[in-house]
Amino acid sequence: MPANPIVPTIPLHEDGAHHGFLRLPYSRDDSAWGSVMIPITVIRNGVGPTALLTGANHGDEYEGPIALMELAVTLAPEEIEGRVIIVPAMNYPAFRAGTRTSPIDRGNMNRSFPGSPSGTVTEKIADYFQTVLLPEASIVLDFHSGGRTLDFIPFASAHVLENKEQQAACVAAVEAFNAPYSMIMLEIDNVGMYDTSVEDQGKVFVTTELGGGGTSTARSNAIAKKGVRNVLKHAGILKGELELEPSVMLDMPDDDCFVFSQHDGLFEAMKNLGDPVEKDEVIARVWPADRTGVPPIAYVANRSGLMVSRHSPGLVKSGDCMAVVAVKI
Repeated sequence: MPANPIVPTIPLHEDGAHHGFLRLPYSRDDSAWGSVMIPITVIRNGVGPTALLTGANHGDEYEGPIALMELAVTLAPEEIEGRVIIVPAMNYPAFRAGTRTSPIDRGNMNRSFPGSPSGTVTEKIADYFQTVLLPEASIVLDFHSGGRTLDFIPFASAHVLENKEQQAACVAAVEAFNAPYSMIMLEIDNVGMYDTSVEDQGKVFVTTELGGGGTSTARSNAIAKKGVRNVLKHAGILKGELELEPSVMLDMPDDDCFVFSQHDGLFEAMKNLGDPVEKDEVIARVWPADRTGVPPIAYVANRSGLMVSRHSPGLVKSGDCMAVVAVKI
């Protein structure tokens, strides 16, 4: 197996605050000996746990990059015990293009693990995290939101795991993040996910969905900024007390939480994010986009609960996720 070609331009194991790049050689038409330069900050102070913090796993999700860019310029070594590795834009090509997947190879970073050192650009980045960064991490926080096609109530989440002791540690870190909502999430498609690789290595893992629509808001950014510092405090890396507010605990126990469109057309939301929903209640309608005089097709909730996600653009295609209903614990 060849070695991963990514080379950090800064030391990963020295005390102090170091700002630089993960340099991935990438020969292309406009730069024969070019590189993809992925920004990274490493802040270390003595011996202690390591936190690995990532944003823009999908390139059109912005709370993570904003919170982590700010953390990189405000967190001082003397405030911590241990090490913080900050990668604000994990899929850097996608981040620069404002797209979910990489414009270079169409790679979805969150479906590319464990990656390959001799694969595509996306697979090489995934392999570097899999083989170099993740093994050194004690706790991992990966920021997500809905990107351009979904919108969410702001929540941090842990996954249902076979190892219940590990799951409990992840839930405790989620509660420390202290988003307005906290979720126990059942993944419907976890093959190739960064999440799965982190959890398979036995790490404490926190992920989020903090908004969507291809942008961020002052509120969602503030949630991200507070949450990342709370996680560092919870891990014993950052000094200080947790900033805690009430948080509603939610569960996504099965596939009945999801409502998928079976038609193309004009999407009409019938419920707002955060609204209570009853089983068989109409939560969305799809109007034909190509003619008048035809009634819409109604879609109903498969279970009672809380509306936690909805389709974002005004047009919907068959197969699109239109809504997610979670259950209050």
